[in-house]
Amino acid sequence: MLNKGLRDDESIRIDNVLKTLRALDFVPQPLTDDKKFEVENQLKEFGLDIESLVEYQNEELITLLVRCHLDFNQLEQFADFLMEFSKVENYNFEDKALAIYQYIQRESNVFSFAVNTKIASAKNK
Repeated sequence: MLNKGLRDDESIRIDNVLKTLRALDFVPQPLTDDKKFEVENQLKEFGLDIESLVEYQNEELITLLVRCHLDFNQLEQFADFLMEFSKVENYNFEDKALAIYQYIQRESNVFSFAVNTKIASAKNK
């Protein structure tokens, strides 16, 4: 278990990685080498790359992210990134994002209308 100071530092680091991932602009076309490098560089902070992200089962991905100390808000941001990244040709992470949203709704013990809306949206894709 992390002490409060280390937990705060870890949370700030995770927030910065997620902010960078969310700031990337994805368009429905193949990923450029520069954009791919940028995504890979950020994903490695969670022990991931694009290939392993494709290969992970939903439950395995959630377990990995929880082990990386992502809180529910950070998990939601990661799922938002997956939904946005799914716009890129050849990548479909909507099912992984849906699994993360459902995990948050189930495990957080707090009902979120925003997460519920994202679940409905992901199911319709």
